Amino acid sequence: MAAGSRLEAPEGERGIQAVVFALVAATFLTVYATQPVLPILTEELGVTPAVASLTISAVVLGIALANLPFGVIADRFPIRPIVAGGGAVVALASVTCALTHSMGVLIGARFLQGLFVPSLSTCLAAYLSRTLPPRRLNVVMGWYVSATVTGGMGGRLLGGFIFPAEHWRLAFVAAAAAVAGSVAAAMRWLPSRPVSTAKPTEPSEGFVRLLSRPELLRMLSVAFSAFFVFSAVFNYVPFYLSGPPISASVRMITLVYLAYLMGIPAGPFAGRLTNLFGAGATLIAGAVAFALAIGLTLIPSLPVIAASLALTCAAFFTMHAAAVGSLNARLTGSRGKANSLYVLFYYLGGATGISATGAAYARWGWHGAAALGLGVLLVPLMVGVVEAVRRS
Repeated sequence: MAAGSRLEAPEGERGIQAVVFALVAATFLTVYATQPVLPILTEELGVTPAVASLTISAVVLGIALANLPFGVIADRFPIRPIVAGGGAVVALASVTCALTHSMGVLIGARFLQGLFVPSLSTCLAAYLSRTLPPRRLNVVMGWYVSATVTGGMGGRLLGGFIFPAEHWRLAFVAAAAAVAGSVAAAMRWLPSRPVSTAKPTEPSEGFVRLLSRPELLRMLSVAFSAFFVFSAVFNYVPFYLSGPPISASVRMITLVYLAYLMGIPAGPFAGRLTNLFGAGATLIAGAVAFALAIGLTLIPSLPVIAASLALTCAAFFTMHAAAVGSLNARLTGSRGKANSLYVLFYYLGGATGISATGAAYARWGWHGAAALGLGVLLVPLMVGVVEAVRRS
């Protein structure tokens, strides 16, 4: 039996799901590897905290710049050479980060990693949408989202807990090995050209044409607004928790961040929920739960806020998985471009949310930040209502 026909069986789909999960998780493992050791970098390499933080922002900048070009590449070339080339660059850049004693080289290598992260994220999302039937796609895209959560949290644990902070270079060696191993698995298990459920000749649409489609623009607005609020919450909650009346220690605040793990089961759960009730109902449920979580943060109790952050993660990743799954289910072509637009809106929302909420927090404190977040959550809520009405 040919490799392509095997994909029609559930076993083939599960194999793709496992390989993609490993590849995406390994990729995002590298993105946040330096976050927990930024103070160590400032001391060891003799730089300011602002310069050390560039080891994170350089990756994000690279992702933002390269995302749209890789969206075009994903629509034109098979997945194997994209993954092989991108994975090789990301892994070799990790090795460079482990070996260098120059902050300039470290930042440059991190920027290079960011430029090639979309080859292992955006391109894979486009590949999945061409490979799987719609009902299966919603669940697998949920696992895709869970893989980003696993990798993001794993990168933080790798750099600050699994290896001693003073041996942060070993985190990059481990990340390089994880990427290399997952790329090898992808070369073995991912077919070069997937079986598509679409017509043999798919229409190609440019970015402007895609942005003119209301059903896609609604999902892009969910990506922007949901990550706007999520990024803001997790960026400013440490300041809120460290001040009176809570006055939590740094260690306690770090443990509260483990709520992020709630995103792992939320992804596939959202896929199943979308299959049963539609994207609209799932987005409504996620937006309402997110709003409730923000309301709970106003209660000055560390256990309550910890629970609210867990609910925040579950709600956000439910909306994120529903939106990205719905977007891909509506595409018959230009999947790479559409997914690159989704990721672009996603990161623009996060950056805008951090900036806007910073101004609100500076003027009105956590209550101002919470009010802004609740206002922005009206966007995914209204999108959910529109989707639910159209489905009925």
